Amino acid sequence: MSIQRFETGPRMSQAVVHGNTVYLAGVVANNAAGESVTKQTQDILKTIDGHLAKAGTDKSKLLSATIYITDMKTFGEMNAVWDAWVSPGNTPARATVEAKLAAAQYTVEIMVTAAK
Repeated sequence: MSIQRFETGPRMSQAVVHGNTVYLAGVVANNAAGESVTKQTQDILKTIDGHLAKAGTDKSKLLSATIYITDMKTFGEMNAVWDAWVSPGNTPARATVEAKLAAAQYTVEIMVTAAK
């Protein structure tokens, strides 16, 4: 099976397609860094939509999601945005973890896997 990579850099690719599975790297809010959890989550999900489209799929085909937040007190705020975005009836397996992220201006990071 072939492997297709998108937005490949020296350290990682933003998306990798193997067979009928699409793997996205962790996505942070590059356009909303330092802003609220709501704005960061909205920016991340918009970026995820774009990566999935480039790989030939969409959020209705999500298989799994791992969400990292820096403070579990913001879980509800992040979930409000997620719940408005996720495809009803097509919710993925999901985990949310409190973690320190790579840079202080980021409070949310989301990584997903989807079918084609």
